[in-house]
Amino acid sequence: MNGYKDLIVWQKSMNMVVLVYKLTSTFPKNEQYALSSQIQRAAISAPSNIAEGYRRNTQKDRQRFYSIALGSVAEVETQLEIAHRLGYVENISELESLLGELAKMLYSLCGTYPNE
Repeated sequence: MNGYKDLIVWQKSMNMVVLVYKLTSTFPKNEQYALSSQIQRAAISAPSNIAEGYRRNTQKDRQRFYSIALGSVAEVETQLEIAHRLGYVENISELESLLGELAKMLYSLCGTYPNE
């Protein structure tokens, strides 16, 4: 393995960022500095924390950053639902599916599983 860029979870999280940016580009202009900006920051946080965690020296540190990435995925899921309820987006199934995959992968990396 050559680094974090080889991690499937990092690659999928980068795909999620691209999808989020494409999606938020269709939001109303008055959301540019509100929900749009917030969902973009949360999306960017996921691959950033995966990369940072990968480069940490201890398993405990790695898991901490993977856990932060997992929290960012949950933020994107929540903000996506808000955008959907506000009528800014109609079909969110592709992004929801990707977010679900990311969550499962990150739970596995963290060594924890949801209480669902």
